[in-house]
Amino acid sequence: MTDAQTSQDAVVIEYSFDAPRDLIWQMWTEPEHFKAWYGPQGATIPVARMDVRVGGRRLVCMAMETPRGPMTMWFTGEYREVVKGKRLVYTESMSDENGNVLSPSDLGMPAGHPTTTEVTVELDDAAGRTKMVMTHAGVPADSPGAAGWVAALDKLAVYVKAQSDR
Repeated sequence: MTDAQTSQDAVVIEYSFDAPRDLIWQMWTEPEHFKAWYGPQGATIPVARMDVRVGGRRLVCMAMETPRGPMTMWFTGEYREVVKGKRLVYTESMSDENGNVLSPSDLGMPAGHPTTTEVTVELDDAAGRTKMVMTHAGVPADSPGAAGWVAALDKLAVYVKAQSDR
């Protein structure tokens, strides 16, 4: 179940999973799990380096086919808050493969797209289920990133069910 709300400067998506909170936490913090669901349909994540601790760095590569041919996007960031099993906050910026931040305008992003955004994931127990609220501050409602999150979290739900059925 998903409930997407967008505002001018943030995407907020609430999702309920029929899975324990610890499993959902693993999906966000363990590279092998993260690589399995992140990105829109058809995207692959060949690289996910995640040093999940306050001040730790992350570097993620997303690859996909587009009508204009293959596309690779790199994202870097820093973990700002880590409360195991409950709350994860990290920054996100487009980067090169070495984690050097790139300007959104240099990458053809719309005017006003921030260089650095912030993702917050909050997890709560809900009678054996997990309620997740994901907020991506700095992503405009009409951006491809907003639609990408909905698609990614739908993939996450399928992946979580497969993990729970094991």
